[in-house]
Amino acid sequence: MSGTPELDDESAPSWIGKVRTRLERDLPYDKLLPETQPAYVASWIYVFGVGTLSALVMIIASGTVLAFEGPSWYHISNVGHFFNSLHYWSVQLFFLFMVVHLLGKFWMAAWRGNRARTWITGMVALIVSIGAALTGYVIQTNFDSQWISFEAKDGMNAVGIGAWFNVANLGQNLLVHVFLMPLILVVLVAVHLVLVRLRGVVPPIDAAEVEAAGGAVHSSAPSETTEVR
Repeated sequence: MSGTPELDDESAPSWIGKVRTRLERDLPYDKLLPETQPAYVASWIYVFGVGTLSALVMIIASGTVLAFEGPSWYHISNVGHFFNSLHYWSVQLFFLFMVVHLLGKFWMAAWRGNRARTWITGMVALIVSIGAALTGYVIQTNFDSQWISFEAKDGMNAVGIGAWFNVANLGQNLLVHVFLMPLILVVLVAVHLVLVRLRGVVPPIDAAEVEAAGGAVHSSAPSETTEVR
């Protein structure tokens, strides 16, 4: 006999083998790294998800520079002003693209075709992003952040969470903004992208033939697909 017999996740000898076989079964490479996409992905409504992801990358990159250099640099230095502005406008574009992406998928009923978890992770990512934006505004270390933090403090106290989360506490908000929120958001985005790959991008509501095929990413007809480059 030649070769090694394949093991399923039930008969694998160890938990490592069970995890490996489970991942190989549930996360096939042809779905995670597809070479073609349906022709309807060329529509502009499908661009805003990628735009949101691109803005997030720019936010993290510019925020990393700001974190290393510190407030005295980005409030006084011309280069610091540039990176501070780059971070700010990346956030504005991030929320613009995300809201358009959300609204577009809402009117397309993007939870169709067993895509509920994809929709849920996107919504939770939006909520986490709002928290990240709030903590970002209150750690600017200027008069704007001082006014925002004390106004937000009243709101936090009104909903009963002001006792353990104080928006006027610079150190607490700094750690939440530069570590906790980005970590949660990146994990959510990664899970969201994996689910999109596994379930495929949601087809238009009137694409009955695609829905009948289970919303598959690939298609045997060349005229119905567009190559990913």
